[in-house]
Amino acid sequence: MDPVALTTDRLLLRTAGPQDTDAVYAACQDPDIQRWTTVPSPYLPEHARGFTEQMCPDGWTNGSMFTFGVFLPSGELTGMLGITMRSLGVGEIGYWGTKKHRGNGYITEAAVAASRWAFTKMSIDRVEWRAEVGNRASRAVAERAGFVIEGTLRSSLNNKGVLRDCWIGSLLPSDLGLPSTAPYLPAKE
Repeated sequence: MDPVALTTDRLLLRTAGPQDTDAVYAACQDPDIQRWTTVPSPYLPEHARGFTEQMCPDGWTNGSMFTFGVFLPSGELTGMLGITMRSLGVGEIGYWGTKKHRGNGYITEAAVAASRWAFTKMSIDRVEWRAEVGNRASRAVAERAGFVIEGTLRSSLNNKGVLRDCWIGSLLPSDLGLPSTAPYLPAKE
């Protein structure tokens, strides 16, 4: 699949490329990004090159991961967001925001836009969000984007060789007022 670009009222979401390598490298020097995400630590220039020149384009080409850089109209990077295909109709969203632009709602706005795209263009019926227990900033973004927190998964997230408990949540098309590709019959308790 060819990469797509999405726009919101304040943002441009487009795939990251070689022109973004320096900005990705600089952003990933942030200890919070290295602590809470699975980016390598220390984060070296070759990691940024591999991400922008290989990982991002390959994910689009083979349909396994759809990565968007989150940019202001000026072209400044505010974060990164990806939806990774996990199973038929299920994608998992992951994101980080640059330290300078946290607290402005940019990643929340991008998460809603990318999820809407996944529901309407990719036949996805469930977008899952996971974050290590304690990553309150990621959870706040997910909740503001409309994700329903479903619980805690024990020993479910491997971050730098250590298994950790993680929160899990989901967003369904109906949460954004959209139809699903298949009927949904919620459980009755």
